[in-house]
Amino acid sequence: MGEGNRRDDGSRITGHSSPDRRSVAAVIITKNEEANIGPCLESVAWADDRIVVDACSADRTAEVAKSAGARVFVRPWPGFGPQKNFGMDQAQAEWILIVDADERVTDALRQEIQSVVRALPRPEIAGFEIPRRNFFYGRWMRGGAMYPDYQIRLFRRTTSRYDDVLLHEHLHLHGRIERFLEPMDHYSIPTIGHHVRKMTHYTTLGAREKLKRRARVSVLALAGNHMGTILKTYVLRSGWQDGIHGVIAAMFAGMFTFVKYAKAWEALTVKRLEEREVLNVKR
Repeated sequence: MGEGNRRDDGSRITGHSSPDRRSVAAVIITKNEEANIGPCLESVAWADDRIVVDACSADRTAEVAKSAGARVFVRPWPGFGPQKNFGMDQAQAEWILIVDADERVTDALRQEIQSVVRALPRPEIAGFEIPRRNFFYGRWMRGGAMYPDYQIRLFRRTTSRYDDVLLHEHLHLHGRIERFLEPMDHYSIPTIGHHVRKMTHYTTLGAREKLKRRARVSVLALAGNHMGTILKTYVLRSGWQDGIHGVIAAMFAGMFTFVKYAKAWEALTVKRLEEREVLNVKR
């Protein structure tokens, strides 16, 4: 796929030519993904364009991506949605395939995507949901609502945009959504240590997002949501069928909810104390 015209900062100017309606651009956003980006890019080597938007990684992520043949853009982190939107803006393909660095497009999914795109989907179809196989601690998790875990990952570039929610950004599509049969593999949580680190980061984002919608955190919210999440994950969503992996995943899910609400409670408490201090000074 041609490089096209570019702005002074190296980013592509879109809209100056009509893309091949059968073309696919894989867009991957990264931050310190040196270990993952190579295999990820290899799994989408068939795409017409591969775009990596790196958030100023401290490791060799950008270097590895460039050596693998991807077009790499390095820019500060603005949030999940805005970073993906930027990557989409660099593409000229008709179809955008969003892939995370710890995900792999299986050969069966590649064949299904290529078959569908080559057949030229009807104009009213805006995107496709792809089932994901989530791997925790080396095992594919079938319970706990972790499969098929449908995600909208292939969509028309001109009909789609992500919002700027801090955690679990939403893709807004204008049109109909259909589903693929073949899965994408997601090596989300390779070790317990990785799970702890990931939980620490994402609970902070989750707490900040929670504070946009509520001004207090009650005892019921703190304890009830924690226990409810464990029960829902392990029992109602059949996490038990994954054995000890299911037990650990359910406990982590409950802990994630607890820590998210606890961080929100702490932030609110600090805010109230600061407000009282301001009032006392004014008196």
